[in-house]
Amino acid sequence: MIKLTGIADEAGASLDVQIQAHQELGWDSIECRAVEFDGVKGNLHEIPDALFDKVVAHLAEKNMKISGFGSLIGNWAKKITDDFSITEAEISRAIPRMQKLGAKLIRVMSYAVCKDDSGKDLEEQFAPERIKRMQEINKRFADAGLTVVHENCMNWGGMSPTYVQRMAEAVPGMKWVFDTGNPVFIDDRDRPGHKQDAWAMYQAIKPFMAHVHVKDGIWDTAKNDAVYTYPGEGEGQTERIMKDLVETGYNGYISIEPHVAVVFHGAGAADDLSPEQKAKEQYDSYIKYGRQLEAMLKKLGANLG
Repeated sequence: MIKLTGIADEAGASLDVQIQAHQELGWDSIECRAVEFDGVKGNLHEIPDALFDKVVAHLAEKNMKISGFGSLIGNWAKKITDDFSITEAEISRAIPRMQKLGAKLIRVMSYAVCKDDSGKDLEEQFAPERIKRMQEINKRFADAGLTVVHENCMNWGGMSPTYVQRMAEAVPGMKWVFDTGNPVFIDDRDRPGHKQDAWAMYQAIKPFMAHVHVKDGIWDTAKNDAVYTYPGEGEGQTERIMKDLVETGYNGYISIEPHVAVVFHGAGAADDLSPEQKAKEQYDSYIKYGRQLEAMLKKLGANLG
């Protein structure tokens, strides 16, 4: 059975807006990344303890579950040369919070790719240190009965299908989250001069996959940036991948991460709008995105829970 969820800070910053969006979509859970409540905003594993307790109570009051944590651990903004104590502190905060909320999945990455001032990959990528850290991250969560899912994003493990295999072999038992849209804008280190192929990355990750993110987009060579689209309208081969998930009996969450109205690590399509217009665009596009993905999956014969 497939269950739909979403990274709801893309619907809006406020927890109430996030809950409202998922209720409107008929979904009973949120994959939580950033949340704003009582005027304080931050990642769910980083907000103050007292505020976290209020968030837990509010979610319970609204009958909204947390399907997983979209953590900051080893993400595209974190350097492998940063002290590991930063990661250890994030792990220590995340585990009890996940347990309190009943969340089983936590998205992580294997730290930013090391680049020179011109944006080119450096030869030294500190692979042994990355692997050592990922082994420890996976062990810490596994020992607590929780599942780490490594994302194919802008990090060492997501650099190409070959890097996926290297990481998977080095950290046996670690699960992955496949994001359909990330290959559209990430260089393929197996094929210099090309962006990744979404289907090839999916095939590399599929044996280790426990979670799926859906975004889609087109690489605009003139802008040297991705233009994000609704599911099935871009180069992420989203419908082909959804069809394969349905036909091979995928059992788990599929989480929307639209990016069509707001992008967290680039120039968003809604940047020139007023705050009120931007908020409406975020919310409306999130709802539309969720409904389009649901319609696609139903057309493909998915058993949606």
